[in-house]
Amino acid sequence: MKVSEFPTLLGQTLKGCMKMAVQSRRPSLRSVDDPRPLVIMGNGPSLRNVLDTRPAILSQAALMSVNFAALAPEFFELKPQYYVMADGVFFSNDPDNANLVKLHTALASVDWPMTIIVPRNFRKSLPKSITANANLTVRTINAVGVEGFGWFERSFYSSRLAMPRPRNVLIVSLMAGIWLGYKKIYITGADHSWMQTIAVDEQNRVISVQPHFYKDSSSEQRRVNSVYEGYHLHDIIMSFYVAFRSYHRIQAWASRRGVTILNATPDSFIDAFPRQPLP
Repeated sequence: MKVSEFPTLLGQTLKGCMKMAVQSRRPSLRSVDDPRPLVIMGNGPSLRNVLDTRPAILSQAALMSVNFAALAPEFFELKPQYYVMADGVFFSNDPDNANLVKLHTALASVDWPMTIIVPRNFRKSLPKSITANANLTVRTINAVGVEGFGWFERSFYSSRLAMPRPRNVLIVSLMAGIWLGYKKIYITGADHSWMQTIAVDEQNRVISVQPHFYKDSSSEQRRVNSVYEGYHLHDIIMSFYVAFRSYHRIQAWASRRGVTILNATPDSFIDAFPRQPLP
């Protein structure tokens, strides 16, 4: 650490302490005794190839799905052990959001044991149709992003009170996977190739295309477009910066804990984790 960095790190550390004091509580997520690797299935387009060519490894691993994955027919074939949602949109219970209604219906119909992992502050916003399903267990985590001195970050990651800034659901999923106790984690479907598709139209509106392995409905495309309304290009690029930086923080902390994270997504833009295809 350079002397000139001390004031900034001190300020970040103090801010992190205040955030945790207000937002963090004891999480209900606990470690499991499972020697299998964990495969986190992001919803990027490359996941299609994994589903088509790697069914054997998927059947032998613990699986974690995210966001709108339950709308894909493969969800009910794969029967993942874990499901992670972190964005507030999934807990809005908006009856006019057709995709959200379908998602809640799909999760409520799960007929195998599955753990739903959500930020602690959203636990009470889950629909009763989900919490009433005896096959589903809801566990909470503290999706509270902190920065500061290295020892400070590592200490509170380990205590499960904080994580690197959770800019997207993969960051939350990786931290959940480590807290669950998995020693080998594969990342699939995490293309993160947004920089190849981002554009600015003639009205200076930022357009960010985020393709998935399934086909988005027109209503979901409109919702995503509305999310970007009012944001400038530098705002979007800063969001990318925060996400990719968080991956490096996770990799550094995971290595200290003896956890191996492998990026099995071909041509992924994530540069923090070693690359290795699924076996």
